[in-house]
Amino acid sequence: MFGGVSERIQKDRQRAGGLGSVQQAVRYLDQDFQALKEDCLENGSLFEDPMFPAEPPSLGFKELGPFTAKTKGVEWKRPTELTGDPQFIVGGATRTDICQGVLGDCWLLAAIGSLTLNERLLHRVVPHGQSFTHQYAGIFHFQFWQFGVDVVVAARLPVKDGELMFVHSAEGSEYWSALLEKAYAKLNGSYEALSGGSTTEGFEDFTGGVAEMYELKKAPRDLHRIISKALDRGSLLGCSIDITSAFDMEAVTFKKLVKGHAYSVTGLKQVEYRGRKELLIRIRNPWGQVEWTGAWSDNSSEWNSIDSAEKDEMLCKMEDGEFWMSFQEFLRQFSRLEICNLTPDALSQDSTSFWTTVTFEGGWRKGSTAGGCRNHPNTFWINPQYKICLLEEDDDPEDDEAACSFLVALMQKDRRRFRRQGQDTHTIGFAIYEYRGCPSIHMKKEFFLRQSSCARSETFINLREVSARLRLPPGEYLIVPSTFEPSKEADFVLRVFTEKQSETQNRGKNEFQSAASSSSVVATDRDLQTDGFSMESCRAMVSLMDVSSLCCPTVSVAFIFVRGIFRDYDLDKSGCMSSYEMRLALENGGFKLNNKLYQMLVARYADNELIDFDNFTCCLIKLETMFSTYTVANIVLFSTSFYFIILATFQNQIKTKT
Repeated sequence: MFGGVSERIQKDRQRAGGLGSVQQAVRYLDQDFQALKEDCLENGSLFEDPMFPAEPPSLGFKELGPFTAKTKGVEWKRPTELTGDPQFIVGGATRTDICQGVLGDCWLLAAIGSLTLNERLLHRVVPHGQSFTHQYAGIFHFQFWQFGVDVVVAARLPVKDGELMFVHSAEGSEYWSALLEKAYAKLNGSYEALSGGSTTEGFEDFTGGVAEMYELKKAPRDLHRIISKALDRGSLLGCSIDITSAFDMEAVTFKKLVKGHAYSVTGLKQVEYRGRKELLIRIRNPWGQVEWTGAWSDNSSEWNSIDSAEKDEMLCKMEDGEFWMSFQEFLRQFSRLEICNLTPDALSQDSTSFWTTVTFEGGWRKGSTAGGCRNHPNTFWINPQYKICLLEEDDDPEDDEAACSFLVALMQKDRRRFRRQGQDTHTIGFAIYEYRGCPSIHMKKEFFLRQSSCARSETFINLREVSARLRLPPGEYLIVPSTFEPSKEADFVLRVFTEKQSETQNRGKNEFQSAASSSSVVATDRDLQTDGFSMESCRAMVSLMDVSSLCCPTVSVAFIFVRGIFRDYDLDKSGCMSSYEMRLALENGGFKLNNKLYQMLVARYADNELIDFDNFTCCLIKLETMFSTYTVANIVLFSTSFYFIILATFQNQIKTKT
């Protein structure tokens, strides 16, 4: 248990020192690209990847599982075996380098296509200096998720009937996009894990940006301005058409638009057309073919009515998957627009960014921090809680009321990896509460029963991420992320993006406070149903403190503490507490632990989520030992009075036994 804490502390320190940044990426699965490459060059060998081997499990687990029809006859070949002159990138990475294969990951390819529009971003994901000629060792690397993870791959790709199975370039000799897809598949466990998704998922994993979504049937009047500004800032944009049934998936409409398919938005331009201004939008199908055939399509007559030079500049190559259409037609034909706004770290130096970004990493764990939504008032309060202070009002408020604009994004981590076990994303959301002058502690059940949320995610939904752009008056607020149902386990990232400065705090990092008080003397209590402390508990306390130096209080004071735990919170009088009751009892007693520590304590000391009297006491004693071993700010010393209480209690138990 303590080894895990030590490891997390070390990681926190490394992050504070810059690990996980673009300058110092985390090595995925501890694979060092440079060291592995140099070893291969020294040995004269080509890299083989034991962490993502060229074997059937790397392809998938269901439709792409071993011995299925789709994987029958699949071979893993290097580009040098497929073409005489393979290239990593030819003449710069372009949108036509990305053509979809048999895998249903158009969402990912749409994101990659948009990525090619921003060279600086592209080369953070696809590092410079990689090739099949200079110092080629059969190994490449790519970076994902706020550029914090560096993933290496072997240059062996799945091939069927002599052709690449998955993404490929139009001309067939360029391999950066195929290797990038493989690196992302490795990060998610398999190629099949990439099937189905939202373009914004790829956007965010490439850039670390924050996504917004617009329903085009009720689009804001200034949507064209939003799109124009987003393109100017280097934001990534995607669009899609909703399906009404499973039969609609990838069905092609009369004018060659594909339902349930992810497109990327690559441009916006106004032209002079028959004496009036016409706003056009450029869209790309990652299939590399199947293009819009309506007005402003490649062969439409509308092009004959604009300036020929402008026509030549704008008109795309036939059947490359990219096309123009009028903006009004775009609003009618498509259902949804997704925009990934980039953070300051992702933007070019001459770009203007208004985001101030704060990131929290947390988790929901059964029995300690997975409390479910507000529909479950008895456990909702145990969810992680985060405080945000909105300090500065917007410069250009939408109305006369002073308010601060901010965006909250809650994302589940690594859920695609669980598809192999038949799991997927949980239904998640968040609620925000006004937080006026409350003490620095994790808020309890009573707080949430008395107070309604002042803002929340639009709905609880089983997407990887839910987000909302909000405006609230300056002040202090509490953000509570949760799953819809209690006891659903997952790790998450909570990001808060503010237009102005703000302050944030994890509510699970506050100090313990003593809350013991005097009462009448009671020598015994049958409700505890215990024969006394175990030798482990007694030895732990003796090793922790010099007993001879303490002046112990009366047994009555000790029993007040014990009774507060096992009488007030052992509701069924079983002699044990549930993990939820344990946390509530500690909170009520004035003792505060962070959420990660609660999760570990429940795993260590609970038996089927039940904690008996002896285990509970032993747990508390061991906490101080852990603090003495690992100095970390969010594990806090117990108050001296608490030691007096526990010491007096077990001394009394020893006397009784004697």
